Amino acid sequence: MILSPSSEVHTQGQGGAPSPPRLGWGSPFPTYRPRPSRALMRLAIKRRASGGQRAGPGEEQRARDMEKARPQWGNPLQFVFACISYAVGLGNVWRFPYLCQMYGGGSFLVPYIIMLIVEGMPLLYLELAVGQRMRQGSIGAWRAISPYLSGVGIASLVVSFLASVYFNVINTWALWYLFHSFQDPLPWSVCPLNSNHTGYDEECEKASPTQYFWYRKTLNISPSIQENGGVQWEPALCLILAWLMVYLCILRGTESTGKVVYFTTSLPYFVLIIYLVRGLTLHGATNGLAYMFTPKMEQLANPKAWINAATQIFFSLGLGCGGLIAFASYNEPSNNCQKHALIVSVINSTTAIFSSIVTFSIYGFKATFNYENCLNKVILLLTNSFDLEDGFLTTSNLEEVKNYLASTYPNKYSEVFPHIRNCSLESELDTAVQGTGLAFIVYTEAIKNMEVSQLWSVLYFFMLLTLGMGSMVGTGTAILTPLTDSKVISSYLPKEAISGLVCLINCAIGMVFTMEAGNYWFDLFNDYTATLSLLLIVLVEIIAVCYVYGLKRFESDLRAMTGRTLSWYWKVMWAFVSPLLIVGLFIFYLSDYILTGTLQYQAWDATQGHVVTKDYPTYALAVIGLLVASSTMCIPLVALGTFVTRHFKIREQFSAA
Repeated sequence: MILSPSSEVHTQGQGGAPSPPRLGWGSPFPTYRPRPSRALMRLAIKRRASGGQRAGPGEEQRARDMEKARPQWGNPLQFVFACISYAVGLGNVWRFPYLCQMYGGGSFLVPYIIMLIVEGMPLLYLELAVGQRMRQGSIGAWRAISPYLSGVGIASLVVSFLASVYFNVINTWALWYLFHSFQDPLPWSVCPLNSNHTGYDEECEKASPTQYFWYRKTLNISPSIQENGGVQWEPALCLILAWLMVYLCILRGTESTGKVVYFTTSLPYFVLIIYLVRGLTLHGATNGLAYMFTPKMEQLANPKAWINAATQIFFSLGLGCGGLIAFASYNEPSNNCQKHALIVSVINSTTAIFSSIVTFSIYGFKATFNYENCLNKVILLLTNSFDLEDGFLTTSNLEEVKNYLASTYPNKYSEVFPHIRNCSLESELDTAVQGTGLAFIVYTEAIKNMEVSQLWSVLYFFMLLTLGMGSMVGTGTAILTPLTDSKVISSYLPKEAISGLVCLINCAIGMVFTMEAGNYWFDLFNDYTATLSLLLIVLVEIIAVCYVYGLKRFESDLRAMTGRTLSWYWKVMWAFVSPLLIVGLFIFYLSDYILTGTLQYQAWDATQGHVVTKDYPTYALAVIGLLVASSTMCIPLVALGTFVTRHFKIREQFSAA
């Protein structure tokens, strides 16, 4: 159980009259007695007083403010598991290995670890501390600091809502591949026959079986974003199922979430360990691991390596979305959120490195398989062209024999030469892929060549599904907590109805991504929904805590809650280093968008069997602008609206007087 059940909870209203019982998280009928925070707050103040400092009346008042009745986690472990499940997601599996591949292998760990220390840990601790101190969702927490900052919470809510709309489509694709993983042979292992049954499908032959299954069978993708096509019923059914699963996970708030996170947190590690053992035994795995761990120190001088390290830390922890604040708001006020921030950030980064080892072992197997397959085709071509004895030409003497044939039979070799492929293991390993391309094309390419491929396919896509669901639970909590905290909404609708409406609206909008152009819209949302918005949100959060609420005041609150003094490291990071780093990232991304000129996307060309680059149409650019503005403009507009409202109220009060 997450909450301590009780028959009734009565508080004193005005005039000493008991107020109505406070309804619990689970349903509109049973109520729950929150764990007592009064004794804990007094204990914290007593601990401080024993050190020679007397708790002032302001500190006691803040301690009493924390006693607000609120559902709580059953134990601290549930909170830690929820944060880990939220942070450790698909980015650890499909983006971090790509960054290692692009920016120097093992040398990329240097900027990554530095950014973890100066950015990841401090900002994670800040959000957890704010949520635990204010004991409200993102909107209420920042409104408690200043009424002018309500827009920060609304911006987080908008980003989380938009992210959940498209992110659950990944779970849809994972379900689709999971269902097809039980077929023998796997449907992406061979090309289908053409309509005349006289050969293989032309599009599949020009691409590959894995690309064909992804682009044609899964997405049935259109040639461009302008050709939307209709909603496809098979992906649509998978999307409905994915949202039904999310609804069941977040249905009863912390009561159901606390149980789900045990599963969504532990299962991916179980599958990764199995895949690690299998990956290390694959032929060519050492080639991939050597490629990953061989440092290219010159990349340390590349600014993009540091920028991408900071970006990866920032987004993988889920900063600015409101999920961490929502999770922490259900903590005991005396909870040691500093320790939990360190645990979550270290586990998140360790998981990224661990998953990279798994990925590169499998990637090495795939690259070696393709390289040896290429060599075998060249050997077969030369053997047949020059009537060589079977077994005479091998991979060890291939180059020597090629030189001999070129010098002895120059005319015939010149005819064959255009058909000889240039086989290179290094070029195979250098092929950098991230995102859906890594998850649904590269991995499936490797899985189809494994023994008992159906088993490994089921395990892999089940792991992707649990990772995605873990992130969706956190995102759903970020959306629902501010809504259920609102007295206006919660007084009319029970928790289950609010959760159902949110999932229903998201599912209806998400149907856009099941159309033939849905993948293009998915990439658009994925690229432009959160980047600038979250950087701005977190920057305002730091300024709000350090310079609006006051760093000394916040430090005093933390000491009152936990009885621990804030070290100089956290204060320096919050006040100076982290905000300067975020400003630098914000300027970089803003200038990058401006210098890029016309924004472009990757479209699938079925006639050529590969992707081509196209410009976004005008209406797509308008959608991009709307996505960015819908969240970022909440901050100044709400602040302006609050100022105008308070100004008129003051004038009315003076007029009445």
